[in-house]
Amino acid sequence: MTGELAGGGFSFRPGLSVRPVRSGIIKFFLAAFLLVTVIFPLVTMLKNMAASDIAGVIALPKFRESLFNSMYAAAASMFISIALAYAFALCTVRTNMRYREVISVFITMPMLIPSISQGMGLVLLLGSNGIITRFLGLEHSIYGFGGIVMGSVLYAFPVAFLMLADILKYEDGSPYEAAAVLGVPRLHQFFSITFPYLRRPLISVVFATFTLIFTDYGIPLMIGGRFTTLPVLMYQEVIGLLNFSRGSVIGSFLLVPAVIAFLFDVLNKDRGNQSFVVQGREKKKNALRDGVAFVYCAIICAAIALPVVVFSVLTFVTAYPADTSFSFINIEKTLRMGAGKYLVNSLLIALGTALLGTALSYIIAYFTARTPGKSSKVLHLVSITSLAIPGLVLGLSYVLFFKGSFIYGTLAMLILVNTVHFLASPYLMAYNSLGKLNMNLEDVGRTLGVPRFFILRDVLVPQTKLTILEMFSYFFVNSMMTISAVSFLSTVYNKPVSLLMVEFEVQMHIEGSAFVSLLILGCNFMLKFLVYGLKRRFKAAGNRG
Repeated sequence: MTGELAGGGFSFRPGLSVRPVRSGIIKFFLAAFLLVTVIFPLVTMLKNMAASDIAGVIALPKFRESLFNSMYAAAASMFISIALAYAFALCTVRTNMRYREVISVFITMPMLIPSISQGMGLVLLLGSNGIITRFLGLEHSIYGFGGIVMGSVLYAFPVAFLMLADILKYEDGSPYEAAAVLGVPRLHQFFSITFPYLRRPLISVVFATFTLIFTDYGIPLMIGGRFTTLPVLMYQEVIGLLNFSRGSVIGSFLLVPAVIAFLFDVLNKDRGNQSFVVQGREKKKNALRDGVAFVYCAIICAAIALPVVVFSVLTFVTAYPADTSFSFINIEKTLRMGAGKYLVNSLLIALGTALLGTALSYIIAYFTARTPGKSSKVLHLVSITSLAIPGLVLGLSYVLFFKGSFIYGTLAMLILVNTVHFLASPYLMAYNSLGKLNMNLEDVGRTLGVPRFFILRDVLVPQTKLTILEMFSYFFVNSMMTISAVSFLSTVYNKPVSLLMVEFEVQMHIEGSAFVSLLILGCNFMLKFLVYGLKRRFKAAGNRG
């Protein structure tokens, strides 16, 4: 028998007996998997709050102080990050500045290392014994609110820049030409054309940036001092005091801004800028403007790179600040403390997460983007739910839900939590790419007797291979550097190398932390370089074809 099975599922080849599998059944199992790995753990954590005196926790002065500190620091960091990123995006998108592409790639370097590395770099520069502090004889301490804001800006700036640059890149230039012909001043053009265009997507940028900073604990842990934030308080309660019920209460508060951002994106996904680009905005020649833009971007790039350069150099210093002579002693010491073994763990976790996550998110995206129906909409909604769950909250949820199971305490558990933690963004990449391809391919295949599986394998996957590479890269890079979701789930046997930085921070072994940051940066950079090479090869093959 040949032909497609009833119900629009997979087909079978001649001579093969294949059990009919409907797409609805596959979507059911995918939804069940997401329920077990996302929704049920989260519900378990929220139910665990009942074991704690919620009103008593909220009334604690330490809790209220930490909540205020988190909101205050996140709001200040968000405004600074977005303001700097918007100016940077204008320089790279709206000018003829030289090396725009190189600068745009370079500025994403903080996305390849753990957030705690940003705090460590600032400590080395501006801490009590920091290089700049000692050189200039400064007396003001960076620890506390100021340090958290500086580190958070370095951490969140690349994300805000990428979002704003993408928005500006697709702005239609024809209204500006019409305004210029009518003699409308530039200031009026901004409030009449630019601001209405930016208003709705800018709200998404604000929510995303605020949530990213609000839920991070790497930078506050490294440089916060006595200025305790909510994520750090949650980490102290769960890891230090093993108070899971109180940790659940704190985790529920960390969910609030992420849930608001999630709901805003869901409710407004079809209400954004509904115009289309008639023509790009013209970039007139202006040497002064381009020169100023280059200087501004160079200053920002230097500020981004300086902490990385400092901890890279510190790796080869004997004992900062007492002995700054060149030495490999810290590398040897860090390797003796298990950095090599834990790096292997990280590579296995990152590779497993990238393979499982890419396959899972692509399959889900295929069914949600290319098979209509209510079940697809429900699956889509569940798939992007992880956007609203901070890593610390997801990690605690997994502790409470999976404790005692056969997977608990294994590498597989860390692969699973990272897959779920980072699922939403790669899923949306695949969903958008698959949704742009001809939606009649499956209907044509059914008419010609071509199985759905072969359409997917021979047409859709080759057409979206660049997206698949980006998805793989996203899972791998984020799994290498995360310290949030895995903090509560790792053991001495499966610990990823990124968590050594937290231990070294407690032991004041900053040279070891610097070496670990360098290892993570090197691995992620090599992966990015490999992906870049494959992309160029695929594009060249496509051009020849």
